[in-house]
Amino acid sequence: MIIKEYILFSDEQKHQANTVDLEDYLLRRGEKLLPSGRDKRLATNHSVTIRGSEWFDHDTQQGGHAIDFVRMHDGCSFQEAVAKLLGGEQGQTFRSASERNAEPQKLFALPLPHHNMRRVYAYLMKQRHIDRDIITHFARAGTLYEDAKYHNAVFAGKDEHGVVRHAHKRSTSDIGKTFRINVEGSDPRYSFHWNGTSDRLYVFEAPIDLLSFLTLYPKDWQRHSYVALCGVGEQAMLWMLEQAPEFRRPILCLDHDAAGIEATGRLKEILAERGYAETAVLQSIHKDWNEDVKARCGLEAQSAEEHPQLMAAPEVCKRVCAMSTTVKLDRLNIEVPWLIDQYRTHLHWGQFDQAMDCMEQASALAVAACRRELRQLGMAATEDELTKLLCERIRPHRNRGSLKKRHRELAPQFQSVLALEDAVGLRTQEEKKTLAGRWLELAAAFAGVPIQYEAEQIKQRETQPTLNMELGVTL
Repeated sequence: MIIKEYILFSDEQKHQANTVDLEDYLLRRGEKLLPSGRDKRLATNHSVTIRGSEWFDHDTQQGGHAIDFVRMHDGCSFQEAVAKLLGGEQGQTFRSASERNAEPQKLFALPLPHHNMRRVYAYLMKQRHIDRDIITHFARAGTLYEDAKYHNAVFAGKDEHGVVRHAHKRSTSDIGKTFRINVEGSDPRYSFHWNGTSDRLYVFEAPIDLLSFLTLYPKDWQRHSYVALCGVGEQAMLWMLEQAPEFRRPILCLDHDAAGIEATGRLKEILAERGYAETAVLQSIHKDWNEDVKARCGLEAQSAEEHPQLMAAPEVCKRVCAMSTTVKLDRLNIEVPWLIDQYRTHLHWGQFDQAMDCMEQASALAVAACRRELRQLGMAATEDELTKLLCERIRPHRNRGSLKKRHRELAPQFQSVLALEDAVGLRTQEEKKTLAGRWLELAAAFAGVPIQYEAEQIKQRETQPTLNMELGVTL
């Protein structure tokens, strides 16, 4: 929908738009939603959940109400978002979140156990190839059983008093669509886990990943601690760390795919903020640890998926650092704002290559400024070293959002670094190091734009053969 003129909405209209029930809005637009406890999860982006007029992105740790959601989801302006939520050109009326019948929060209740675990054993051993002794250990601990009604595998999590407060169900049938879901009312802090005595805490996405890892590496496994997040939220990991201060070596073992890589980056930052500087990352050879188990059994295994941004980053960073050796810094304060403005203009006219060139030039100027500070510190870096440092600062979980809006973040970020450089007085060695780091972070922010763009091109190229096959197109 295109807004042909500026519309002045009243406060009442803005309030009405902001309280629209997002489930109603999305379903009428043909979006698919998945159940996630009391919330709904976007089928197109599993990190985003909605409830009433509220939404939350678990990857970026950002959220809000209906207007902000539509702006983020549809990539539109405030005016366009309000117009859409008020019905827009279709004249639809979306219901308010307050109109939804208030559903009382369900109390947590474990599914009733079956009198045996034959189907769970059969599923985990024959289809997932999990070691029998590993299954038996958790069954005897009371954290793995078969539910009586549907014969699902139930992975239970106990609190510090041994009371089960969380349950994750996984279908064991190979007929029809399989599913995995947390039981309503589950406390996310107490998901499926094992407490050992060493300083290691291994963190997984799903219980089957955890069991698969133990199957692959069974030696003295009970000495260490393990937790399945049953998603990518950090609550269970943080709870275990709080309960046992001796855990000083968190080891992130999430899936080897784009979503897992982004979640790993986010969790590493959360851990660093809490003083865990020694966080390690373990990646499966294939897409996840169960795929590694299958491969060890001589079965076909799903390949790992590298993050498209990390695939694109080396070449972009190399170009930027090569360019940084020839740029002049005498008009830095003028050139960078001009490049940002040109980027916006090129995007407006659909000139994507020219727009990306502007961002690479701005990044090169920031790298050159970083190089200058390092020289003054007697720490001259080679082009290859700077390329490596720049690549290390590309964080896919943060490098997201609409390309059309990136200039809004970059302009103030540049002004902030420039203000630091222009501060009156002599700088200490430590202040020079800080400034060099800020210039490099800014360079990474600029380089992140063409990296995101090229990553999207990679994804399109990867999905095109599949699409052609589905459509019966021969190239």
